[in-house]
Amino acid sequence: MTRRYFGTDGIRGTANGEVMTAALAMKVGQAAGTLMRKGSHRHRVLIGKDTRLSGYMLEQALTAGFTSVGMDVVQVGPMPTPAVALLTREMRADLGVMLSASHNPFHDNGIKLFGRDGFKISDADEAAIEALIDGEVALASPEAIGRARRIDDARGRYIHAVKAAFPEGLTLEGLKVAIDCANGAAWRVAPEALWELGATLETIGAAPDGFNINRDCGSTHPEALAARVRASGADIGIALDGDADRLIVCDETGAVIDGDQIMAAIAGHWQATGRLRGGSVVATVMSNLGLERHLAGMGLGLVRTPVGDRHVLKAMRESGCNVGGEQSGHIILADHATTGDGLLAALQLLGLLALSGKPASALLRVFEPLPQLLRNVRYANGHQPLEDARVKQAIAAAERALAGQGRLLVRPSGTEPLIRVMAEGEDKALVSETVAEVCAAIEAAA
Repeated sequence: MTRRYFGTDGIRGTANGEVMTAALAMKVGQAAGTLMRKGSHRHRVLIGKDTRLSGYMLEQALTAGFTSVGMDVVQVGPMPTPAVALLTREMRADLGVMLSASHNPFHDNGIKLFGRDGFKISDADEAAIEALIDGEVALASPEAIGRARRIDDARGRYIHAVKAAFPEGLTLEGLKVAIDCANGAAWRVAPEALWELGATLETIGAAPDGFNINRDCGSTHPEALAARVRASGADIGIALDGDADRLIVCDETGAVIDGDQIMAAIAGHWQATGRLRGGSVVATVMSNLGLERHLAGMGLGLVRTPVGDRHVLKAMRESGCNVGGEQSGHIILADHATTGDGLLAALQLLGLLALSGKPASALLRVFEPLPQLLRNVRYANGHQPLEDARVKQAIAAAERALAGQGRLLVRPSGTEPLIRVMAEGEDKALVSETVAEVCAAIEAAA
């Protein structure tokens, strides 16, 4: 079924653009509030946000929508997406809302919805909310209008929760950690958590101004962190994204370590200590074949899913696996969280570093990845380049060239008008050639 508002990860768009307006946010609040208002108890929704300028506007519009249909609102201010999921469950809220466009620039924003169990709401609930957005909702009577309040201790609650997953009795004393908060939602909680555990900090991306979220910083731009690691002599660098559900790491040389290596390191340690469940790791079709081979050498499987942490989490719940994620840095540790959590995953790696005494370059570069190349091709809205005969021919030719030596993946982005072209294989030159040919065909059709 075609969706008008919801994409692969909630509703997302340019602030005050075609979709992401205060008017729509109010309607989302009214629709979601109407759907989730079940039972005779006093209903509650928790709203968090990242540091985008438009967050102020959308937060108040959502609050108006929810209170107008009789739901009380708890505002927690700038908080990571996983913190909103956690606090929704802990505070027995009927619904949690995160205002963020993740790793996108400041001018975008989005609405992510969590159920009272802390998991993202179902496709069926999203469809029901869409129907209510475009329909009529019953407003509360004057005496039943909801109340709104802001709580001040949310940050401390989340820090306590992520620290509880850190090995008991272990500290980070003696470790120098460079952390890039992407000028986003974790700009306060992440440095505070690391400081409380005893780390010496080098902090960047922790001065949000409403406009600089993800700008030349964070997990999608690790160059600044790598430079700070080298300049400061840090033992490791940690980069989060705008809503802190994603993690990319730099070792002590400044070399970047992606989500595949992070999953391999955590899964290996958990397997050795009897904590890994399900006999596999769950990752997406984008994960490197080197990860799959490495896990097979440990007697573990790799369950592949479509791109998106929603798909990863679904497969984890179905298979009983407790480690999963994406190459891009969404790491889901199901024993501790209901969604990707960059800070939680970082603390697991820092615990390994503290326990082993090894440098990050030795501990976290677990396998040798196969040559892999990803390129994005932008196309005009309304075009369907993957339906073009020239593109289909180029894809078929590339698949024939890589047969038995690697693989090709061509897919549209779920959030932007982009076609993502990825190839990997033993022959780096062949990988580069096939990606270039497919991208050229898409550009000609776009």
